[in-house]
Amino acid sequence: MDIKGFKVNFLGDSITEGVGVTDVVNNRYHARLKALCQLSAVTHYGVSGTRIAHQIHASETPRFDLCFCGRVYNMDTSADMVVVYGGVNDYIHGDAPFGQIGDTTPATFCGGVYFLMNYLKENYAGKPVIFMTPARMFLRHEVDDQYPSTHARKTVEGKALCAYVDVIIETGKQFGIPVLDLYRTLGLDPHDEEVFQTYTVDGLHFNDAGHAVLAQRLKEFIEAL
Repeated sequence: MDIKGFKVNFLGDSITEGVGVTDVVNNRYHARLKALCQLSAVTHYGVSGTRIAHQIHASETPRFDLCFCGRVYNMDTSADMVVVYGGVNDYIHGDAPFGQIGDTTPATFCGGVYFLMNYLKENYAGKPVIFMTPARMFLRHEVDDQYPSTHARKTVEGKALCAYVDVIIETGKQFGIPVLDLYRTLGLDPHDEEVFQTYTVDGLHFNDAGHAVLAQRLKEFIEAL
């Protein structure tokens, strides 16, 4: 797919907002994609700490509770394409239950993914909508994506990160929404110390080099559609 000249909305969390990047104007993955694909405009709706599903208990930082399913209403519907990149905070510290495929409301993670995809398909009819799954992450001795999160704010039983990834992939199939599986295809696993140091600032947030890899991978994915 050729998206030259497109206006693109990016809905996401801290990675989309640019945490870890030295030059957020030019080096975030969506800014890089704008240059790579000659987009006419990109608008980012990235808010650090936010989750796809609703939060049951208020966070110490109220901004973290501005979930994707609530913020999607504020996006510019004149955009030509939407890219959604999230789910890792649902895994790390979201307190909505995981739920199951078939849930349809943001009260669970599974339901939140369904709700978000359903809204985007209806309100951006005929326009491409793309989801990106969380990539591999490893916060040293705090959270390891291979296991359920043990974060202090994780008050409900969770699953390993790959389970959250698979919900996004499976729900995408239901709606005919392409999903870029960064968990398995990005090729950056911060469990590898060299990758940790070269492409991330903390094992979760990418640095400038990591955003460059992410932008290139997204470009290739879009071009193959």
